[in-house]
Amino acid sequence: MGLQPILAALLLTPVTLTGQPAAATAPITIAYAQRTQTWELVLTDGDVVEVPEALTKAPKDAVNAGASAPFLVSGDGRHFFYYRKSDGLFVERTLNGRERVVSRRITAFAIDEEWPSVSDDGSYVVTTTSAPGVGVFVDLRKGKTSPPPGKTDAWGFIGFSPDGGRLLLAGDRLTVFDRGLRARTRLKTRLWPTALANDHRTAAVPVGKEQKYRELRLLDLRTGRASRTVAVGLPRGQYIDDLDFDRAGRLIVRSKTRTGVAIYRVSKATGKATLVRTIARPDTKVWVLPGDDTYEKWTEK
Repeated sequence: MGLQPILAALLLTPVTLTGQPAAATAPITIAYAQRTQTWELVLTDGDVVEVPEALTKAPKDAVNAGASAPFLVSGDGRHFFYYRKSDGLFVERTLNGRERVVSRRITAFAIDEEWPSVSDDGSYVVTTTSAPGVGVFVDLRKGKTSPPPGKTDAWGFIGFSPDGGRLLLAGDRLTVFDRGLRARTRLKTRLWPTALANDHRTAAVPVGKEQKYRELRLLDLRTGRASRTVAVGLPRGQYIDDLDFDRAGRLIVRSKTRTGVAIYRVSKATGKATLVRTIARPDTKVWVLPGDDTYEKWTEK
């Protein structure tokens, strides 16, 4: 299940892909990325921008030669990340910006052995590894790469708060870290949340059969108290494929459909699911929405 938010850009900015003009006041951002012969960005005004410098597959000298190369878009739709063909380094760009190397420790050699995750605003990157565990933590605002907290990689990375100010990791306890990897909250619990709210204490936990979640609980990371189980009112055959919070603290669910992805705003009290938007799948093998992890259910056909 993806751990990153779909973000304000997709919830508040119209995705115009049918030739209609975008609203005059709406900034042009990335609606999604798709892989054809090369990676392409489909913008919210319908324009398509090719990214020929991005790897589509791991090179021959990589551990997993030929594996699909990750391409990520930050949840705000303003930043995109890819492995560069020229040297295999993982880089960040904006639509009008130049490439910036995220960390020289993240290379195409480890594709499919190491998976990057990106904060909503594109300013922080964390890698998880096949060890299992975590790899590097990169604060792009400060240009600083840090080792795992506590000098151990035996963490499970859960996700960022929507404001990018906190990171939620699981070890012997659930721990909320700030951007400098200083522990702010610790909690011992059997629950396994998948999202952290902007209050930095409320976490969302999907409940039910794995891969077929249709219920959730809210967990207070300071007190350990959990809410009652709330059934989410999704249409028949749809599940909670991605559970997160938006910047206003509202619960957001993304659910795979037969034609693409449906995005819902969910009541914490009743579980009522209000459809915010549907996004039709493009006719390509691979596509990536803002806020996606390296793999989501809807990523490939």
